[in-house]
Amino acid sequence: MNHSANRTVLVSGASIAGPALAYWLDHYGFDVTVVEKAPAVRGGGYAIDIRGTAREVVSRMGLLPRLREAHVDTRKLSFVDADGAPIASLRPESLTGGAEGLDLEVRRGDLADALYTPIRDRVEFLFNDSIATLDDRGDAVDVVLDSGGRRTFDLVVGADGLHSHTRRLVFGPEERFHRYLGYTFAGFTLPNDFGLAREGVIWNTPGRAAVLYAHEPSDRLHGFLTFTQAVPPYDAFRDPGAQRALVARTFPERVWHLPRLVEAMGEAEDLFFDIVSQIHMPSWSRGRVALAGDAAHATSFLSGQGSSVALVGAYVLAGELARHTDHVAAFAAYERLTRGFVEQNQALATTGGSFVAPSTPEMLAARNEALRDTSALTGAEGRTASTALRLPEYVAAG
Repeated sequence: MNHSANRTVLVSGASIAGPALAYWLDHYGFDVTVVEKAPAVRGGGYAIDIRGTAREVVSRMGLLPRLREAHVDTRKLSFVDADGAPIASLRPESLTGGAEGLDLEVRRGDLADALYTPIRDRVEFLFNDSIATLDDRGDAVDVVLDSGGRRTFDLVVGADGLHSHTRRLVFGPEERFHRYLGYTFAGFTLPNDFGLAREGVIWNTPGRAAVLYAHEPSDRLHGFLTFTQAVPPYDAFRDPGAQRALVARTFPERVWHLPRLVEAMGEAEDLFFDIVSQIHMPSWSRGRVALAGDAAHATSFLSGQGSSVALVGAYVLAGELARHTDHVAAFAAYERLTRGFVEQNQALATTGGSFVAPSTPEMLAARNEALRDTSALTGAEGRTASTALRLPEYVAAG
């Protein structure tokens, strides 16, 4: 039996978890509104992976044909030492535990658009807006939007990312739930003057990594500069000049392509600077408000599983809301079913950090030795985590 008739839900955020949740809620007969502070669904971006259980979610959404067309098909990861000399090259699946020919790798913007397209005429989207305040009065939630609009909803779901405003309004400051993993990074695009296509190249010294990552043949590629930092550089967060200066100081060498990367970082109009961190919460809901995706349980990019976990969580949350008449029971079931899956995938970030940017000389030497003997690289941990949840079956509306 479906219990979703006439229940209204406001979803904050239109990246990955938000549109996925809106799709499934609409599928089960909910009246859904999505509010997004950006003027439109964001396009472009670096590639993200969809593997394991998450692949089954997008299959049930009928998105496999479109996502296969958008698949960027990274074929090689190469590692070089401090002088830029080659260490080893391998297929990405050796590290991720993915299945060659089954896993999907698509730009974040392509995934967001694929999720948005089926529901753009069925779900109300409020772009250029966000939640200013909300008041959970017990029987409904009164919401005031930044635009001045006032609305009332049965339920609100924050799917507004790592630095979720919804979480802050309902659960308190981010610092309570934030777990810093010891890395800071800068990401940006730059001209592809390196002849790279469908591959990534990673340079390392202890605690530092410089990455060139190219999707299909193109005149642009992605650069990343990642480094360990004992204390998060809070002073730099609102100062792009301080960000650029910090990164430039951290990568002073005139070796490999570092000078070009630092120069491009200094000129980039799309610089994205942040710390590598996760969100760990004792509960993902309070009253009539729940959290989904990174807002509830960010895994960090070092896990390689953030978008996949968001897709799975959105599917389960919507399904449990359709299954239960009581939102409290639905939120509890959502958390009970997915928390173990989330925690397994969060744990992958430790492995990812030690592989992308080993923090000590000993860890770097051990990583390089493993790269030279690729028979030891099975990706078993990643494969186990990405398939750790078996999707429940839910009944659609009507």
